[in-house]
Amino acid sequence: MPQNTQIHLRSFAGHTPRLGLRVLVDATAVVLGDVELGDDVSVWPQAVIRGDMHRIRIGARSSVQDGSVLHITHAGPYNPDGWPLLIGADVTIGHNATLHGCTIGNRVLVGMGATVMDGAIVEDAVVIGACALVTPGKTLRSGYLYAGSPAREVRPLSQKELDYFTYSAANYVRLKDQHLAELEPN
Repeated sequence: MPQNTQIHLRSFAGHTPRLGLRVLVDATAVVLGDVELGDDVSVWPQAVIRGDMHRIRIGARSSVQDGSVLHITHAGPYNPDGWPLLIGADVTIGHNATLHGCTIGNRVLVGMGATVMDGAIVEDAVVIGACALVTPGKTLRSGYLYAGSPAREVRPLSQKELDYFTYSAANYVRLKDQHLAELEPN
């Protein structure tokens, strides 16, 4: 794909990032190590996805917005197995979010500036509010809005909010496709 010649894909420790079909990685983003991006994933300007000491997997139609940092938890004396970073499908990761060694389910919105820490589990269909702090090891139950620092369950999601997950993912797929079309040689 033409965009691959303009992006920062870096191998590390014998692992090279693997991209699904129709993936957009902005030329200013960095993706390195043991990383897999599913079909129709978009990685926007200045995002960093660093799978250098564990694996990162991002599901189809997910988007990683500008300035986000995605990393893992390495294995060591305090955590013998470490934690990979696992992100499901149809996930929208807001601008400047930080995800570190956690598990994010399907159809999740991670608000701008939110932080999800080591060993946290975010089930399917969750909204994490802007600037929320999800502390290590916390589980966020499906179907709820979480906000604050530390993040707390605020209320159940409405049907409109539940429907928004797939709308948001599809919107970023369309935008990603527009960007890819601009990158195609004439």
